[in-house]
Amino acid sequence: MLGAILLGFVAGAVARTLMPGDVFRHMSGPRSWAVSLGLGLAGAVVGYLIFTVGLGIGDTNVFDWGGILSAVIGTMIVIPIAGWFLRRRASAQP
Repeated sequence: MLGAILLGFVAGAVARTLMPGDVFRHMSGPRSWAVSLGLGLAGAVVGYLIFTVGLGIGDTNVFDWGGILSAVIGTMIVIPIAGWFLRRRASAQP
């Protein structure tokens, strides 16, 4: 469990650093850390599905440190999708 949390946080932080100008850039402190963790965990799952399930590359553990690259790539896919949903939700509110 702790390994999954650390992997998610590292993958989220690295991906958010590589993608400047994301919708979450105005956040700071614990809220930013929580967003990085959530995006990183979601990205790890996406990366696992793409690389291990889809392409047959890698091991069978979803939250394994050997899959940090696929987790970062998955997070870089998740960030724009999450930003799109947030912008859409913000524009729908009066």
